[in-house]
Amino acid sequence: MTKHPIGVHVGPGLTGDNELDDGGPLARAAEMAADGVQVFLTDPQSYKSPRPRPDADALLRSDVMVIVHAPYMLNVASTNNRIRIPGRKLLAEHAQAAAAIGARGMVVHGGHVLAEDDPAVGVENWRKTFTYQAKNGGFALPLLIENTAGGGNAMARDLDAIARLWDGVGEFGAGCVLDTCHAWAAGWDLTSAVDDLRAITGRVDLVHLNNSRDPHGSSRDRHAPLAAGEIPLELLVEVARSADCPIVLETPGDAPGHAEEIALLRAAL
Repeated sequence: MTKHPIGVHVGPGLTGDNELDDGGPLARAAEMAADGVQVFLTDPQSYKSPRPRPDADALLRSDVMVIVHAPYMLNVASTNNRIRIPGRKLLAEHAQAAAAIGARGMVVHGGHVLAEDDPAVGVENWRKTFTYQAKNGGFALPLLIENTAGGGNAMARDLDAIARLWDGVGEFGAGCVLDTCHAWAAGWDLTSAVDDLRAITGRVDLVHLNNSRDPHGSSRDRHAPLAAGEIPLELLVEVARSADCPIVLETPGDAPGHAEEIALLRAAL
C-alpha cells in the first residue's frame, strides 16, 4: 500500500440477506484502482447492530485500507438519555465490528446538543463515553471524530468548538478527520485549515476530500466532485498535500469518475 492511500466511500457491498453484492468493497476498490474503501456496516440511519460480514477474512488479509463510518444518527453528546445511552452501546458495537474486518479507524460525527443546552454538557457526555468504554477495555480501534458542516450547538463545527471538545477527550487518543466540504460550509479558511486543526488536536488522521455544491459559509453539507464545485481544485489538492495522511473521497459519481479523481490526485500529489 502507498504511504498515504487514497480511498473512496462505497456502499456496504451487502444484500439484505447479508451476502456480498457485486463482489463487495474489495471488488469496488479494484474497479477504481483505489488504495482503500470507507464503508458503513449497517444502514447509516438505523440503530441496528452490525452483523458479521461474509468478507471479513478477505478484508483482514487484504492490503486495501479499510475505514468504517459510524451511523449518522449516533449522538453521544446528546442530553437526551434515550439517544445518548443507546448510542454509546451502538458505538462500541460498531467499533468492535470494524476491528473485526481490519479497519484502521472508525469515523464518527461530533454530534450536537439542543439550542437551550450548554455545549459543555455535550463535551462532558463525550468524555463520559470514553471514560465508560475505558473501564470496559476501551474501543476496539481508534475513533476518528469528524468536523461537521452546520448546527449552532454542534460539537465539531467551529474550531473553537473543536478546541472545547478536545479539552475533554484529547487525553483518550481521539483521532481527527478533516472534511473539506464541511469545513468550507462552516466558513473555515481552507488555506490554513490543516494547521489550524493540528494546533488544536495535534493531529489529522484522515481527510475526507470533497468539493462543495454551495458557497463558502453556507452551512450546507452537499458534496460535489473534486473538479466541479465551489472549492478551487488547487486548494483541495493543497489541503491533501498539507495533511500528508490517508484520503477518502466522498464525492458523488460512478466508478469511472472516481477512478479519474484518484488518478488526478496521485498525479497532483
